[in-house]
Amino acid sequence: MKLFIREHLPLLAFTLIELLTVLAVFWFDGYDHPLTALYALGLGLFVFAGYLIFRYATHRGFYKRLSHPVVSLGEFEQRHEPSPLPSALSELMETQYKQYQTMLQGWERKHENHLTFMNQWVHQMKTPLSVIEMIAQEEEDERTRSIAEEAERMRRGLEMVLYVARLDTFEQDFSVENIALKQLVNETVHEYKRYFIRSHVYPEVRIEDGLYVRTDGKWMHFILGQLLNNAIKYSAGSGQKVTISAKADGHEVILDIQDRGVGIPKADLPRVFRPFYTGENGRHFKESTGMGLYIVKEVIGRLNHQIELDSTEGEGTLVRIHFPK
Repeated sequence: MKLFIREHLPLLAFTLIELLTVLAVFWFDGYDHPLTALYALGLGLFVFAGYLIFRYATHRGFYKRLSHPVVSLGEFEQRHEPSPLPSALSELMETQYKQYQTMLQGWERKHENHLTFMNQWVHQMKTPLSVIEMIAQEEEDERTRSIAEEAERMRRGLEMVLYVARLDTFEQDFSVENIALKQLVNETVHEYKRYFIRSHVYPEVRIEDGLYVRTDGKWMHFILGQLLNNAIKYSAGSGQKVTISAKADGHEVILDIQDRGVGIPKADLPRVFRPFYTGENGRHFKESTGMGLYIVKEVIGRLNHQIELDSTEGEGTLVRIHFPK
């Protein structure tokens, strides 16, 4: 109704000016009967009001659609309107909606093909990578150890690519269950044992037996791997410990990962979870991609957990994950 009134205010003003102009012509021509003039003015306004009522009745649905925000794309479907203008607009919107659907379906097919290719490529790369790792394990000289390190780095990179590709289908690829937190942490630490040894950093697990959390074991294993990878990378050569501890606190379980590495500059802390953001440390650690913490944040949110990060430059970083019971 408000939109209808705003649209027709100029027409109302024009009609009044037109009626008054006609009355002025008759008045200056000598036809000076005030009651007749008022009657003519009232009759003109009455006819105009009838026109407005008729127009509002025939365009009510049209103005209602324009006045309310669109909730779903289905509202663009064509509706039968009694007047030419609303009907033409409905046809235009229907045509645009069909074009949008066609384009969206095309992009979805391309996206699905891209994800399929990425998944197949990652799995294909794992086979030759496993062969390289097996060959490297058979030798103990410096060259083969270097090859093994690079192969391990490649494997972690491929795992990240695979999990990034799975983010779009996260709802179809997770299963929440009771997970023994200490066992999960120990398995992840064991997977990174070579990286710990090479970097002269030592894991310290302080988690009681019997502490369980409701989460997806596979995704949580990936998250812990990313956090441990960061903790080791930014503590390399320090000879310090990376402490993984957990405790039950009221209606939640809190998992802490504390390293004693270079830490994160205060100016970078608000942006560490942004995609591709590497910050000041990224200039010194060339392996930084800026995607690890972004993926961790995304997955943590979809699992209905919470994550906090606190760091002091030169002293280390604390990452805290909250698991609601």
